[in-house]
Amino acid sequence: MAEPDLDRRLRQVAVVGAAGKMGSGIALLLARELAWRALEQPAESFILNLVDLDDAALQNLVRYLRAQAVKEAEKQINRLRALFQDRADLVDNQDMVQEFGFELLLRLRTGRTLALARDAALVFEAAFEDEALKTSLFRELAGQCRPDAWFFSNTSSIPVQGLAQACGLQGRLVGFHFYNPPAVQKLVELILPEDCDPDLARSAAELARLLGKRTVPSRDVAGFIGNGHFIREGLHAIRLLEQLAPDHGFVPALCLLDRVYRDFLLRPMGIFQLMDYVGLDVFQAITGVMGRHLGEELDAPLIDRCLALGIKGGQGPGGVQKPGFLDYRKGRPAAGYDPERRDYLPLDDGLARQVETALGALPDPSLSWKSLQQDPAREAKLTAHFRALGGLDTLGGTLARTCLQASREIALGLVQRGVARTAEDVNDVLKLGFFHLYGAVNDFLESP
Repeated sequence: MAEPDLDRRLRQVAVVGAAGKMGSGIALLLARELAWRALEQPAESFILNLVDLDDAALQNLVRYLRAQAVKEAEKQINRLRALFQDRADLVDNQDMVQEFGFELLLRLRTGRTLALARDAALVFEAAFEDEALKTSLFRELAGQCRPDAWFFSNTSSIPVQGLAQACGLQGRLVGFHFYNPPAVQKLVELILPEDCDPDLARSAAELARLLGKRTVPSRDVAGFIGNGHFIREGLHAIRLLEQLAPDHGFVPALCLLDRVYRDFLLRPMGIFQLMDYVGLDVFQAITGVMGRHLGEELDAPLIDRCLALGIKGGQGPGGVQKPGFLDYRKGRPAAGYDPERRDYLPLDDGLARQVETALGALPDPSLSWKSLQQDPAREAKLTAHFRALGGLDTLGGTLARTCLQASREIALGLVQRGVARTAEDVNDVLKLGFFHLYGAVNDFLESP
């Protein structure tokens, strides 16, 4: 059962930036929770205020929430039957499903101004990862919201303590970093500033549990654990790309590195595909935040160049992948961008053969991230795969070992600097937030 204060606060909730990619997922999680609470506590009022500047996007968000409510109700039909057992007007399952959707919609209030959030006791922010934008939003919210309101930022890189101090929200703001898509991903990276209200800290962990998430704590250091690893690994891949491009050509080098990360390291996607998924503009914004706050040299001129040429990546409506380092057809890479030509080069059979010849054979071509996900012998197969990889005297083997070692060193660096409590916390973020099959800190390449 939720703590009493959290239970009270959940009666008035707001999401700012609700119609965006992350905001819509956060809105769905909260809308489902409030709909169930409304049915279980009919004497109480539960309101979810959804704020966004785009009216059309808000309308699409309501449609999305309605459709997802139907799916939720169908999966939880036994729970609904128990709740509706005294409702003579609700006998048919479909009637119960429609009633749940109706109850969810009743909780929603939409609008374009932050004034809609003024009565909320819990305020979630899901704006673009821009420090000045988030500071401006929180300053305005601090002036409009009730003095005891708690604030949850979905920031993935901006130090929370500094953000709170700049906005007069000391003790009332935490980092609550959902991973994309929030409705599916099980991880919330929890960032608690040093002066965080202890009740807020406890309630934040409890709220994550209520929403079906697992929390991993991160110290309040720019980039936190997830982007602290991802950004540095992305920059490592870019440096390798720049080293390989003169001998192989830019697009072939990009493709062979993507294949190393995907097929040799058995990940869900290649590193450049992952950068596209996140968005090159978001990648640039996070490197800027980390560079300013950490004093590290984290510049990525290649990212800057692509953005200047209009190559951004990211996702469009419905999660459709936009062109970035790669262009996509039906969700799969179909072309690679060449900054010199300022055009995409098709990933045809000839280029695929060039990449395969350059890399050499995989230890076991039948293994893939997908095939290993539910394999009961996964750990043994991963160990055998990487033991074999350690002995490959090919470009693919060399690059895979280099990338695996770099990932490990980045992870251990996060532990040494106190960003993560333990190596296992880094591993958990990579497995839960990035869907890796294994953690970065492992003994796969050690001699048996």
